[in-house]
Amino acid sequence: MPDYDYQSDSRTFSQVLTDIGVKDDPRLYLGELVNAFGERGFGALMLFFGLMNIAIGIIPGTTTILGAPLLLMGLQLATRADQLWLPKWALRRWIEREAYRNGVEKVLRRVQQVERLSKPRLHVMTSELSEILIGIATVLLAFILILPIWGGNLVPALIISTFGFGLMQRDGIVVLIGWTGVAGVCLFIWLAWELVSRAFGPTIQWVTGLF
Repeated sequence: MPDYDYQSDSRTFSQVLTDIGVKDDPRLYLGELVNAFGERGFGALMLFFGLMNIAIGIIPGTTTILGAPLLLMGLQLATRADQLWLPKWALRRWIEREAYRNGVEKVLRRVQQVERLSKPRLHVMTSELSEILIGIATVLLAFILILPIWGGNLVPALIISTFGFGLMQRDGIVVLIGWTGVAGVCLFIWLAWELVSRAFGPTIQWVTGLF
C-alpha cells in the first residue's frame, strides 16, 4: 500500500479533497485517507467518510468500506481516544480513485460554501461531553449506514458529516444542526413504530395468543 503524506493541516479541507483525487494511482486506500486527514482529528475524518457515503454510497459494497471506519471513529470518540486507530486489514481496503473523484465533484462546491461561513462559536456544543455524546450518536448512525438499505445511507451520512464539520471547525451551530437531524431521525422511527404497531398490533396479539 502506498504511503502518502499530504500535510493536510496547512490547507483547507476542500483543497485536501481535491489533492487526493489528483494522484495517478487508480486505487485509493483507506490508509491513504487516514494519512491525509489524521492530523485534523476525528472531525475531518467523520466529515470525509460521511460525504463519500453520500456521494458514492450507491455503488455496491462502498457503504461497508466507508461506513465501518465511522463505527470505529464513533466508539473511539465516545471513549475519548487521542488518535484514531484502525486495524491494518482495514487500512488496506480501497475504492476506485475515479469513483472518488466523481463523488468529490458532487459535494465540493457546497463544502467550499460552508467553509467560508463557518467559524468557532457556541463552544459548549464542542466540549468534551459533547464529543462523547456525538461519538455515541455516530455509532448508532453508522450501524444504520452499514445496513443494506436502499437509500438508507443518505440521512445518517449527512448527520455524521454535519457533526464532523462542526467538530473540525469548532462550530457549535453546525453541531446543533446535527443534533436537530438526530432528533428528526428519532421522531421518524417513533412514528414508523406507532404506525406499524397500530396496523399489525391485533395480528401480533392473536399470533402470540396461540402460544
